[in-house]
Amino acid sequence: MRRRTFIASTAAAAILPQVLSAQSLAFDPTPQEVKIKKTYQPGQLLILPRSYYLYFVTAPGTAYRYGVGVGKAGLEFSGTATISVKKEWPTWRPTDEMIERDPSAYSRFIGNTEAQPGGPGNPLGARALYLFQGGKDTYFRIHGTIAPKSIGRSVSSGCIRMLNAHVEDLYERVPLGTVVTVL
Repeated sequence: MRRRTFIASTAAAAILPQVLSAQSLAFDPTPQEVKIKKTYQPGQLLILPRSYYLYFVTAPGTAYRYGVGVGKAGLEFSGTATISVKKEWPTWRPTDEMIERDPSAYSRFIGNTEAQPGGPGNPLGARALYLFQGGKDTYFRIHGTIAPKSIGRSVSSGCIRMLNAHVEDLYERVPLGTVVTVL
């Protein structure tokens, strides 16, 4: 190994923890007004899963940004949908695909039509916005969570998770028919 390579490698190794720390500090789930491209229409929701943010466009060039959790690799939703149903304290049942992927986690739902009632222990949290395409339910939701540490991570079965206080705020801001684009 050359001296120059050794010095460069040592410097890179020394700075790596600071770079990783700076990246983790850069994510801020706190709702806040931000600038956005003027091409997005007011009233539209835009979700950027790789950065873990949902944007509610409030005016040309301006949006309200929320931190979110998103789907695990291979389970994420992408494309355009419409919010066709909104529910406060929604009931929840895992999809057949979720049960098939992890039958031990969802054993109580096998062979029945049971759903978990809405409430503080429900995985969908305080509010849910149901995403539809062509008039059909996609089974993807924007919803609250009982796992606040999942915000800023790719951990769900495809839904977009928000802190309960944040999804309650968004729920009040967006009407049925709102267009949602997930890039």
